[in-house]
Parts: sequence; C-alpha cells; structure tokens
Amino acid sequence: MASTTVLLLQLVLVSLASASHHYGGMATYTYKGRNTDGSFNVDFRRRSTYSGCSSHHSWYCVVSGHCAPFTYEKGTIESNSIWCETELLSTIKVVNDKPFNMRAHSCCWVNTRNLVSNWYLLTLIDLGMRSDTREPNRSPDVSIIPYLRIPQNCPRTYKLMAFDPDGDRVRCRYGNIPTHECHQCSLPGGFTLDQDSCMLHYNSTTHHSSVFGFEMVVEDFPKNHISLTYSDRSRRSVTPLNLIHPVPLSKLPLQFSVRVESSAPSCQEGVYLPQFINPTPANGARVQAVLNKEMEIIVKAQVSMGRIQAIHVSGPMNISKHTNAHNEFVIKWTPLHNDLGDHYPICFVVDALHQSRVYQSEMRCVLVDITATQVKSHVICTETTMTVMVEKASFPRLHQDHLRLSDPTNTVCSLQTHSNSTHVIGVFPLNACGTQVEEDNDFLYFKNEITPFDNTADVITRKHLLEVQFYCQYPKRGNVTQGFLAHRTNVTVWDKGFGTFTYQFEFYPDNQFHTMIDPISYPLEYDLGSRIYMQIEATSSVSNTELFVESCKASPYDNPNYSQTYSIIENGCKVDPTVVIHPSSDVKEFQFSIEAFKFIGLHDQVYISCSLMMCEAGNSNTRCSQGCINSTSPAKRRKREAIIQSAHHFVSQGPLRLHRSAESPEATGTWNLNLNLVFIVGCLLAAVGMVCGVALYKAKVSKVKYQPLPHLEN
Repeated sequence: MASTTVLLLQLVLVSLASASHHYGGMATYTYKGRNTDGSFNVDFRRRSTYSGCSSHHSWYCVVSGHCAPFTYEKGTIESNSIWCETELLSTIKVVNDKPFNMRAHSCCWVNTRNLVSNWYLLTLIDLGMRSDTREPNRSPDVSIIPYLRIPQNCPRTYKLMAFDPDGDRVRCRYGNIPTHECHQCSLPGGFTLDQDSCMLHYNSTTHHSSVFGFEMVVEDFPKNHISLTYSDRSRRSVTPLNLIHPVPLSKLPLQFSVRVESSAPSCQEGVYLPQFINPTPANGARVQAVLNKEMEIIVKAQVSMGRIQAIHVSGPMNISKHTNAHNEFVIKWTPLHNDLGDHYPICFVVDALHQSRVYQSEMRCVLVDITATQVKSHVICTETTMTVMVEKASFPRLHQDHLRLSDPTNTVCSLQTHSNSTHVIGVFPLNACGTQVEEDNDFLYFKNEITPFDNTADVITRKHLLEVQFYCQYPKRGNVTQGFLAHRTNVTVWDKGFGTFTYQFEFYPDNQFHTMIDPISYPLEYDLGSRIYMQIEATSSVSNTELFVESCKASPYDNPNYSQTYSIIENGCKVDPTVVIHPSSDVKEFQFSIEAFKFIGLHDQVYISCSLMMCEAGNSNTRCSQGCINSTSPAKRRKREAIIQSAHHFVSQGPLRLHRSAESPEATGTWNLNLNLVFIVGCLLAAVGMVCGVALYKAKVSKVKYQPLPHLEN
C-alpha cells in the first residue's frame, strides 16, 4: 500500500512538473455545418505555449454530454530555445446550437512577476442563427506572439489582432472571474489596456528575468440590437456594447507572457530595436490566399547596431518560415479545403542581436482571407525551361491575345506560339521573359507571371482582371545520385514545379573525349596503371558561367566522408602525381585522367567523388578564378558583394575494379567492378544559383543579389 501511495505521489509530481512551463494559450471556433441527426459540427482551435512542444491544454465541455470531439489534429507553429507554440484542432460534435462553454485549467505558469500560477481558459460558443446575417454566429479571430520582450526604458504599444467576420465590435478586456478566466485577475503594473481598441500600452516598470503573465479575454458585441434563434425555436436578444451590462456573443481566452528587460541604449527603431521596412506588410493588412495554393508574406527589418537574427511567428497550423537571399524572412502557408471562407491572423516579431543582447521589434499582424481557386493552371519545370498552362475556361472574359509574360519582348516569350483552343501555354527559358531569380538557404526560385494588357507598349495596367504567378523551385545543395523531373499541378497563385539542373560524370575511352563509354557496356574494368579518362559536365541554359572542380578523392565506399580516402585533387591542386588535367574549350566541362589503382587490403572497389561549384565566368572575385590554392599561396581578400558563385556540390562515380589476371595474384578476386553509373543529375541548384541569376543579376541588380559563402571568406 505504501509503495502504491509513493507511486501515485510520483505521478502527481511528474504531472505537475510537465505542466509547470506554461507561457500562454488561446482558442477560437468556427461553425462547420449540421449533421443529419440534428447535431452541429464546430472546429475548435486552441493554441498552447510551453517551454517544450510535448505539452498542450486539455479542454472539456462544461455541460456533460453536450459535445465530444470526433477528429483531432496537432501541429507545431513555432519552436525556439525559449518557448514552443502548438495548435490542436478538433471538430466537435454538439447536440444543439445553444450557447455552451469549453474550459481548460491546471497548474502552472512559468515563474511570473505578477504571481500568476494556475491557468484558467474559458470559451463561450454560440451557434445561434443571427437576425442580421441570417447565418450562424461566428467567433472573432485573435492571435498574438505568446512571448514578447520589451526594454525597460522603451514605451511600446501592441495592437492585438482581433477581427470579427460578422462585423461585430470586438473588446479586449482583462479577465475578471477568478478560477474561470484568470488567477490574479489584475493587469500588471506598468501596463494600460484600451479595451475598445484592443491596444496594450507598456509605459514603465523595472526589469526582471521573469515574465508577466497576461490573462485577457476577447469578446464580440453586435453594433445594433440583434436576436439569435436556435434549433429548438428559442431566442435570445443581444445588445450593443455601449449599453449597460451587455452580454457578449462569444468569449475567447487570450493569455501570453511579456518580459521587461534591461534598458536599451536607444529606443529609436532601426538602431538597436529592429525596424520593419518595405516590403513588410502593415499591421492589420488583409492578405488573400487561395485554396491549396502556397501563399507568401515577405518580412524585412533593419538595425544599424547589431544584426537581424530571427523571426517569430504565430499563425495557423503548418505555417513555415525561411530566409531568402535578400535578407528577408518569408512566411509561407497553404490553406486546405476545410479553410475555405475562414480568416486566419498571422502575427510576427523580429529579433536583432547586438553583442549578447537580444532586442525585439514591434509586433505586426495580418489577416489572411481564404478564397476558392479562380484560375486553373499547371506548371512543369525542366533543367532549362519553364512551361505554364492555363485553362481558358477558367477566365472566359480574357483572350490570349491580351495576356503576356512579365517581359514579352523576345519572340520566345510569346504566349501565342504554343497555345491551343483550351489552354494558354508558355514555354520559355529559365533566364528569359522577365523571370526573377530569388534564393534562400535551400532553394533557388525562378518566378514569372501572366498578366493582362490592352496595348503591347503598356508597362502598367489598372485593369487587374487576372494574375497567374508561378515559379520553378530547385534544390541548391546536397549529394545527388539520381535525377528527377516532377511538378505540382493545378496551382494558380503560386504555381510551383520541381526540376533539376544536371552535373554529368562520365568515363571515356581516350583523351579525345568524343564519345562516352556506353552504360550498357558496364561494368568497366581496368589494368593497374592504365589510364582512366573522366569528364564532369554542367548543363545550364544560362551563359557566362564556368565549372570549377575544387577537390576529388577516392574511397572504397560511395561515401566521400568515409574515414579511409585517397586525395586526387585538393583545393584545386593536383595531389595524385598521375593526374592529368586535359584542356577543354568549354568552361562548363572538366576533363581529367589518372592511373588505375586499388586500396590495399580486402577492399575490391573504388569510388571517385568530386566537390564542385559554379561561378560567373570572368569574375576575378570568385573561388573559380583563384584556381589552385596551396599552403604557400597568398590569401586573396574578396569583396563580399561582388561574388557570384554557388555552394559546393558532390558528384560520385563507381565502383571501379581491376581486370582479373592469373599473372597478377594481387588482382585475383579483387575489384568486383560493378560500375554502377550513378548518373548524377540533380539540380544542384546552387551551382546554378549564382549562375542562373547572372543574366538577371546584371539587369536587375537591385532585386537579385548573391552573397559569398561564409566558409569562403578570408
């Protein structure tokens, strides 16, 4: 019995410990239709913020038996070194459409300055039919960054995102019902709250390592008297907010944490505190997204002291973020079928780092409206071209003669050449027709669009009847051992396809390099000391680029990082004494040869792997132009902004083996040549990253700027 008691106590302590890292939470709901049995479906979304991603709030229906979840989905919105916000989506089946409460409560918050310990979250859901809209009542849409940071000496105002799809007035108040809406139930000192405008003002207080825990409530009220009618024919009247003791239509919890830190040397935005600049959307901006189409929000900030470090985002499940080549943050999200007609707020802040101190920007929020697909299109990407096809039936008011790509001046950019009776079709090179080149850490993007025009000489339009934006996306780095061509279909706003550029690693019978050895003749076998002729070729539609092979090494396994390797070329220099580099008139080809060898021991095969990159031809500031760099070569300092070059990529070929010979005991049973032609076709995007941007880089340098790789700096 004693051991059972101890075990129960341990379980209780573990439970409390797992819940003792609470930073905040919120909830919203959406009516999703009526079932044949008379019950109603409600999407109930709730977000939980803890110090880790494994915990979440446990909600329950206050009226027993009134509702039960029958679908469930969980996703991570934001995870960083301090906090993690997750979202749970349940479609709840409720027995009727009358008002009811959902509730969650437990212990404990993180250590808070205002002594908030237990957390209480309460939601009022009312699905009654409104007399003004003739539709079921909908809740406000709310969001906030759950962990905010403020320097002690810098007053700041946060405009909380609170939008109501029914057009109701939204009020943000502090919780005032103990053990239901709040624990401490009083606004922390140093802050004021304008309830009607949902603005939270920070004025002044002392700094502290602990956070303030905020326990707020968001409510909506009609602008005029309305009534709600329920399925049992009962009604309730709802009064506007300006009357005495108004009763809200809905009630949502909004809890979050704010940390007041030590003073900043300056409170001016853009010095230490990040300042948002173009093209960052304004706070409260409306953004349109289309079902099953990936949307983008570009965020950019600057500081003169320190550097921009990170972005934090709160939004719908499966939202993502990355950094592009313009030092901008890109927030991406794809709405799905169940999101049609809904509205989703997305909030973000940016951190800057100066020495060891983090400074946070203001918070901005945008509202994303989800609409249905309007134009049906399809895009295919290859290593040299983009093909876009748009169904004419999806835009009957426009004729193909009045549609064009971004820059139609080249005849290859005409949409008339390939179009037919059912589709407008464009087939054009990646580096033509006004295609924009952008990149992030992982991908290179070639973007273009089809837009309407009245006169071929027009450069602007005010008749924005159609805009089909699309892009091809290519991976920039990685070890590629097979090629692929793939595409995503039926994309309208951002049509995206996947394709490959090609590195081709082949063997040749002699130093003429005229005809490669046919793969059907494999496996290939060599005698010890005989010469092996190899060529690496880069395929790209972009001119003025060159291939550079920085290193090659041999390994008994197809792994360039295997512990036992033999260097053939290092830092652009020949290491193996038998290496011969054969001159080629094509700067995108590298031809070389070595004498055949084997690894000592039981290894019977050899793989050859090379690290290579692409550069702008003739640019003296690239790694390619430096050639061989050995320990005695003088260091060359390069200007960062001038370098146009890709990341490193690896291609490999093999295995190779020796001819079996009775006169050569060492060769007997060795080199089981199974020359797997690991056909390296993989768009080593980056390789063309700098490359594919070259043509556009010169014409649009303000939009496409490539930077050198950090490990290449001196």
